[in-house]
Amino acid sequence: MSTNQPAQGAAAVASAEGGAPDARQLRTILIAVSIALMAVIASVSGLNVAQTHIAVEFGASQNTVLWIINIYTLALAALLLPLGAIGDRLGRKPMLIAGLGIFGVANVVAGLAATAEVMIAARVASGVGAAMIMPITLAVITSTFPEEQRGKAIGVWTGVAGGGGILGMFLSALLADVADWRWLFVLPVVLVIVALGMTLKSVPNSRERSAHSFDSVGALVSTVAVIGLIFVLQEGPERGWTAPATLISVAVGLTAGIGFVAWELHRRDASLLDVRLFRERGLAGGSITLLVVFGVQAGIAVVLFPFFQAVLGWSGLLSTAAMMPMAVMMMTTSGVAPKMAARIGSRSTMAVGVALAGVGLVLMALFVSVDGGYLTILPGMLAMGIGMGLSMTPSTEAITSSLPREKQGVASALNDITREFGTALGVAMLGALLSAGYRSAIDDRLHGVPQGAADTAREGIANAVEVSGSTGSHAQQIVHAAQQSFVDGWQQAMWAGVAVMGALFVYIALRGPRNPSPVAVDEAEAAETIAAG
Repeated sequence: MSTNQPAQGAAAVASAEGGAPDARQLRTILIAVSIALMAVIASVSGLNVAQTHIAVEFGASQNTVLWIINIYTLALAALLLPLGAIGDRLGRKPMLIAGLGIFGVANVVAGLAATAEVMIAARVASGVGAAMIMPITLAVITSTFPEEQRGKAIGVWTGVAGGGGILGMFLSALLADVADWRWLFVLPVVLVIVALGMTLKSVPNSRERSAHSFDSVGALVSTVAVIGLIFVLQEGPERGWTAPATLISVAVGLTAGIGFVAWELHRRDASLLDVRLFRERGLAGGSITLLVVFGVQAGIAVVLFPFFQAVLGWSGLLSTAAMMPMAVMMMTTSGVAPKMAARIGSRSTMAVGVALAGVGLVLMALFVSVDGGYLTILPGMLAMGIGMGLSMTPSTEAITSSLPREKQGVASALNDITREFGTALGVAMLGALLSAGYRSAIDDRLHGVPQGAADTAREGIANAVEVSGSTGSHAQQIVHAAQQSFVDGWQQAMWAGVAVMGALFVYIALRGPRNPSPVAVDEAEAAETIAAG
């Protein structure tokens, strides 16, 4: 079992360009992969702002609209690990170029789609292209940047991965407001064109030379496992957790997941992913931290948008703009995290970040109110953004540094899968807690309201606001009851998030990645000083 650092991989890594890139080329490489990553991340959440437009345009049901949105994430998550491993073997630059091409063409087709069926097919192709792009962007960084500069580059990548979704949603909402929803596909296409040009010119190629055959069985079984488990998290809240499709998907996902672990243990050094490495603190701690942090972040987004739109009455564009302070804090502190980790250690930096994110949740749970509005939650959002930025960068670096250099596509894919699982889990769990808290709180506030209107109001705050207009004198009562009940459900979801972050803090404090020795830190700082000079 190998636990080599990326810069010390046992297998040879071939570089087509030969020689180490200079500082200018490294900056160009970082910009290129960041733009490519932004295209992928923006497409995850961009269509959320156009659900109503899509339904009207295609005459589609809500379930079909959700499939148009979710099928992209499902295809992306399912293929990350196999395509990341293939990129390691065939060459990271060719894989990135091919992925950008497929992704760009698929988005053009989606933008011109005349039917829902064509749109779904285009979104599947986009997910395939995104799965080729996303792990390679990080693998290019970890296999190209020298060790003393790698932390900063990973910090930039992490900031884009964390805050890019919110930024992409804001730009998508802006396009939908000032133009047409089909213009949402222009943004990723433009980003792809820019990234493709920079990749062709500046990104070096690297690939693995392996003595072992490709683990086709592991790739297939991992795909089935991810599809099964992600499908459950996406569809469970809509179909019901005890629906036959949900239970079958759980069984298939768990069986395939167990089979994958058993097969990889059998393959050992020839495996797609050496699962024995999860015994290491770095890989386990980094993966668990990203799973939880991205889960909480995604769950918070589920809570925030209804608050902005249904409680405060804001537009979709203003609601996405209101999320930007958290994204800015996240992206800024992601760049600061490597220096902090070099001084106090990765584990300490992760612990501080998790603690700050937990404090942000506490602030939002304590002070959120209908009358106080946005200012009651802004301090909590800022604290969460800072905390997530500090915790994500060292977690990502802990994962990539746990696998050898020739496996960086796999390491990056594992990092990305963890984020996707965390996102789906957070949306499902915190969304369910919010809904349950809302329903239990609103019952006592609907006395005297006609039965039909009361039943509609119990379905959710958006339903309550919509039905209130037809209830005459009860309109204000229904709206007020829905808003107050939403805040009650909000607090329940926030406190659950606090409990999860508290458990994560204890885990990181006890079992987080080991901090580097002072000698290693001094050497890294000296190397950074020499490079800067």
